[in-house]
Amino acid sequence: MDIKELSLASIFTSLYVVINVVQMFSLGSYTIYGPVQLRVADCLIALAALLGKPVVVGVTVGAFLVNAYYFLGPVDVILGPVANLVAATVVYLLRKRQLLGCTIGALPVGVIVGGYLWTYPFLPPPAFAEFLPVWAASIASITISSVIAIAVLGYGLLRALSKPNIIGSLKARGLKVFI
Repeated sequence: MDIKELSLASIFTSLYVVINVVQMFSLGSYTIYGPVQLRVADCLIALAALLGKPVVVGVTVGAFLVNAYYFLGPVDVILGPVANLVAATVVYLLRKRQLLGCTIGALPVGVIVGGYLWTYPFLPPPAFAEFLPVWAASIASITISSVIAIAVLGYGLLRALSKPNIIGSLKARGLKVFI
């Protein structure tokens, strides 16, 4: 990574952390941690289709910092960022089919995070637990939230930032743009 990409990765790391902290303090920590979470900051994952590797690095490091701060446990500190890494990489690799990339990119977060979150005994079970085994309800709950954050909010943000005047401005500043 060159200095511009490293700087952009730092900006996305900061954005991911700040959005999560603002959401946590304004709406409550349960909105970003727990069996029913909608991390609004995950909308940034979709921008990997536009800006590539700096976004992948930024949302991965950002998730590590947020999870290390709140600290549900070491599994969350490691696997939460891995989920973002996989999700952002999928979006980046499928950048020519943005909506598909954002939708498929939401799945690793749901499967990875939902796959371990249910093991924390101090967290309440998700609402779907009445109809499904707790582990399946956890995966379903986190997947639905991730689809909303990445494929709905994130895709909308990606489309808004993909306008020719914005792309031109990014390129004029020497940034690599993949659209």
